[in-house]
Amino acid sequence: MADKNRWIALNVLCVGMLMIVLDVTVVNVALPSIQDDLGFSQSTLAWVVNAYLISFGGLLLLFGRLGDLLGRKNVFMVGLAVFTVASLVCGLAQTQWLLVVARFVQGAGGAMTSAVILGMIVTMFQEPREQAKAIGVYAFVASAGGSVGLLAGGVLTQSINWHWIFFINIPIGIATAAVAQRVLPRDKGLGFAQGADIPGAALVTSALMLGVYTIVKPAADYGWGSGRTLGLGAGALALLVAFVVRESRARNPIMPLRIFRSRNVSGANLVQALSVAGMFGMFFLGALYVQRVLHYDALQLGFAFLPVTIIMGTLSLRYTERLVTRFGARNLLVPGMALIALALVLFSLAPVNGNYVQHVLPTMILLGTGAGLAFPALMTLAMSGATPEDAGLASGLVNTAAQVGGALGLAVLATASTTRSHHLIQAGKPTLSALTSGYHLAFLIGAALVLAAIAVAVTVIQPPEKAAAERHAADPAFDAA
Repeated sequence: MADKNRWIALNVLCVGMLMIVLDVTVVNVALPSIQDDLGFSQSTLAWVVNAYLISFGGLLLLFGRLGDLLGRKNVFMVGLAVFTVASLVCGLAQTQWLLVVARFVQGAGGAMTSAVILGMIVTMFQEPREQAKAIGVYAFVASAGGSVGLLAGGVLTQSINWHWIFFINIPIGIATAAVAQRVLPRDKGLGFAQGADIPGAALVTSALMLGVYTIVKPAADYGWGSGRTLGLGAGALALLVAFVVRESRARNPIMPLRIFRSRNVSGANLVQALSVAGMFGMFFLGALYVQRVLHYDALQLGFAFLPVTIIMGTLSLRYTERLVTRFGARNLLVPGMALIALALVLFSLAPVNGNYVQHVLPTMILLGTGAGLAFPALMTLAMSGATPEDAGLASGLVNTAAQVGGALGLAVLATASTTRSHHLIQAGKPTLSALTSGYHLAFLIGAALVLAAIAVAVTVIQPPEKAAAERHAADPAFDAA
């Protein structure tokens, strides 16, 4: 594949990923307008977000592996078509049920598209420095796109109406598909010569969907100790155990367990889940602090988080690949996450009468710097132990870790924040003071999760030379692959 076409292909993949990432946060900004227009209650409104999260998080792993089997370009193109058509239906929706169903389908299309992107990148860019640069671009889009979504959602919702947060995907999706058809390399895929692991696919999809549903619905509504939450959680865990047993015996497993032989792959995915769990709460609850306590409108909120995007973009696009090449992904990961933890601790000190320059901007600067260093390094490590045949699976796995970690982290942090604020209000504290105190607790829990991720990175992830030696000893054919 020509060098120029590879970089064009990378841009196409990243535009596809940006469209998916934007959709998560752009909808959050428009929720009040959607509620007023379609008559959602407060409880049913959550399904506009939850329907997307359940299908997206539940199908990532399956579609990542299907990319290996059927060809990653094929899965990417189908996912792009599904996402674009579902966006059109979302924009046209005039009833609650149609919007929720279309959001579920949109999440499935997003899972198809995003599950295979990282796998395509690491197979197109195999030279270490080029791969580090390409992953840096991808990491910037995947991580900073959320704050761009806040700004885009505010602009579209306030200047036109909420329907356009979905309509804007249509020309982007069509243009991306047209260019992708020409520049993305065609990969044949492994095929189903040894049979399709349909039971394994059903088990892992059911386990992940039930798990995400348990996190975003019963746990949020009834608490973590309720019988409904514990029962559904146990059901998801049982399905996951059955899946692992199935994969250890299947002739052609949907998820070969050999991928977990690499300590760096396993460790990086655990670090991904923990660090995203900590950061996700900051974005969601930090946005609530800026809106409810500092009284910013939707557009001001988007600009408030813009420094994160600018700093991450500058680091990821210009410097991260040089730093990864010089110091190694492992040595870059820990300092980056330490800055993220520091940002969360600093945000926990923001007062009720805070101002942006003194109490919010420093947090955004630290967060953008930390994420710009940590996430490209983390994704490099997560893909480092996967063979070319398993690249789609590894890509789906790292995205699944992020989605499940984000959903779990948000549920835990939001519950802790709400409970703390509720108790303080009952005790007679002013509402704004109680809300701020609840956010502070959530930020500190988020910092603790990131510190746990640092501990895993230090103890589990190995230097590249040692990881390569152990990988070769376990599977001499790996390097040849």
